[in-house]
Amino acid sequence: MDQDFFSYLQKLELLLFFSGYPVIYLLVHSIAGKPREKDTIQSRVVSLLPYSYALMGTLYLGLLCKNIYPDYSMEHILERIQNPYVTLLGLGSLLFWIPAISHKRVLSFLHGLFFFFLLIGDFFMQETGRVADKAVLKNDMKIYTISLLLHLLALLLIFGLSQLYRRFLRSRVS
Repeated sequence: MDQDFFSYLQKLELLLFFSGYPVIYLLVHSIAGKPREKDTIQSRVVSLLPYSYALMGTLYLGLLCKNIYPDYSMEHILERIQNPYVTLLGLGSLLFWIPAISHKRVLSFLHGLFFFFLLIGDFFMQETGRVADKAVLKNDMKIYTISLLLHLLALLLIFGLSQLYRRFLRSRVS
């Protein structure tokens, strides 16, 4: 029973860090539209989406390290992580820090869709009666709402930092 509980908690952690991204991605793309110029605010925000996703992956890595502390041995890590393949997939979001990968923005969207489908799977399980506990869906919705807000804040933080960096570069040139 404890394994199921800890597995469920780790699933909620994954949903928290990754499930809100596809909706933010689609929202930003729909608001930005197809920018006609390359150096507009809309095009810069769209280009920063994978970096905000990578930031969330970095925060997830920090949470994993905090949960594993103080014993970083392989045995302890394997004992603490209930879903190692899904966890590794979540850590794959760190690859979006690499500029060559982040230029293919649709990859970050597809990566986030996997975690969104975990959430949809819980809806399906609830509707088919495989999960009788309504608290699961209630928890998922709370976590999903927080995930949306975290992804929005991460995007705003990355955008703000990029604006400061651009201003710094301009002041150095002039």
